[in-house]
Amino acid sequence: MRAQLAFLALGLATLGPAVHGAADSVFLEELTSTEVRDAIRAGKTTIIIPVGGTEQNGPHMALGKHNVRARALAGKIAAALGNALVAPVLAYVPEGEISPPTGHMRFAGTISVPDAAFRAVLEAAGRSFKQHGFIDVVLVGDSGNYQGQLKEVAARLNRDWKATPARAHFIAEYYRATQAGYVQALKGKGLGDAQLGTHAGAADTSLLMAIDPSLIRAAQMPAAGAEAKAAGVSGDPRAASAALGQLGVDLIVAESVAAIRKAQAMPR
Repeated sequence: MRAQLAFLALGLATLGPAVHGAADSVFLEELTSTEVRDAIRAGKTTIIIPVGGTEQNGPHMALGKHNVRARALAGKIAAALGNALVAPVLAYVPEGEISPPTGHMRFAGTISVPDAAFRAVLEAAGRSFKQHGFIDVVLVGDSGNYQGQLKEVAARLNRDWKATPARAHFIAEYYRATQAGYVQALKGKGLGDAQLGTHAGAADTSLLMAIDPSLIRAAQMPAAGAEAKAAGVSGDPRAASAALGQLGVDLIVAESVAAIRKAQAMPR
């Protein structure tokens, strides 16, 4: 009996910190309803909606690249802000026509949804969060193909919320950092445009390496040129490294946090 009690006490002691840690999470889906309610009452009135996408990334990088990055980076942004939570990643985004397939839909595993459906889900999520008491709804997107739609949804919500304290914020700086500062930082490390590429090349691959290297198949990286293009890759992923990707992580977080704080400081 004593042995059983000792085992139970040990189990509770082990469980305790884990349960406490979950309650401190910035991720909405890891919290209970009452924990979210209490967090809002305590001042966590910013919600970040990270948008990813499920698309081909060559033979060397998992389909969920954008989703994994968007969640991890949004979590870092929320932690830096101190007053924010992170909504579940929107993994279903426009990726091209389904039949006949265009864009990334030409490669197995890609999921595409119509533009109108994408915008409707985003808008409904934003309205849901406003209903619960969040006053700053932040939209960030990890892919370039829907940035204009994020801006459009934020503008529509703001028109409807004009007489309320709530605001929607499209943070263009999140994605812009990957196309500007990050690219320049990589060039400063000696990489050229042919290596960096525009999709699944050294820049793209490095960024995922810094966040979750388990999603990279190093042995499957295609050589630059025709082989890479046929595999859905622009650039040379063989030049990628986690250290290079960390440059992008730091830039995205810093520039996004600054942009969100600036947006929140604007008159309502």
